[in-house]
Amino acid sequence: MTIAFVIDDNRQTADSMCDMLKLLGVEAYPVYGSRSAMLALTRKIPDVIFMDINMPGVSGFEVLSYVRREPRLQHVPVFMVTSDDQPQTAARAQQTGALLTLIKPVSLDALEMALKKVGLLPLHS
Repeated sequence: MTIAFVIDDNRQTADSMCDMLKLLGVEAYPVYGSRSAMLALTRKIPDVIFMDINMPGVSGFEVLSYVRREPRLQHVPVFMVTSDDQPQTAARAQQTGALLTLIKPVSLDALEMALKKVGLLPLHS
């Protein structure tokens, strides 16, 4: 089964995304905030990460940079999540190593498309 981390400082957002991922057959774990994310990523390697950009303290961009530098995590696909729909935000996320930026509120269809993009769901499900 596919394992996903949903990293967001907003518990309601993280829980909601996890619920949608579970509908897609994904074992989804909410991780509340960037500091918790850094700890969680030392304990378990997920198959995919969905991560908020704007978090207090350590930003999603900083966590993404860590993921891309860490040899055991470099292969993990990361999708950034934000309410900021400015093109420069998505461009920065991609330059930092994200595959795609999803705009909040994230829909079930957007999560399904993201998982299909990285081969974690069949194309015709």
